Amino acid sequence: MSPSFNELSAGQEIGIRTIEVTRTDLVKYAGASGDFNPIHWNEAFATSVELPGVIAHGMFTMGSAVQLVTDWAGDPAAVVDFQTRFTKPVLVTDTTGTGQPGATIEVSGTIGKLDADAGTARVDLTVISAGQKVLMKAQALVKLS
Repeated sequence: MSPSFNELSAGQEIGIRTIEVTRTDLVKYAGASGDFNPIHWNEAFATSVELPGVIAHGMFTMGSAVQLVTDWAGDPAAVVDFQTRFTKPVLVTDTTGTGQPGATIEVSGTIGKLDADAGTARVDLTVISAGQKVLMKAQALVKLS
């Protein structure tokens, strides 16, 4: 059920989520997106181009973060805009066979601004991995009834 515009206030938290990421997730995402850049699955290649290791796709990170908003809104179509700046890569270590994630992404959301005329709420997301913000100015515009 989607939230009611009239029940919202600026500064209100919409929730938090921890996303566990494995290298298997990155391979699956590569297949779904068609982005087979080896920096997202090959440790030797990633380090040869001076990365600290395999990194998650930026769009994987972005899509994982906005899931908090779509779940809160109750309808993915309610998100009419989503923008962000990529600031740090999400390093995903190889934990194959351990059952452990190679990285975690912490996402929290807060109502940043309400526009009564448009019936929209801007949701500001904080997205952190390994203690660092990996997305900046992550903002989703949600059309509510």
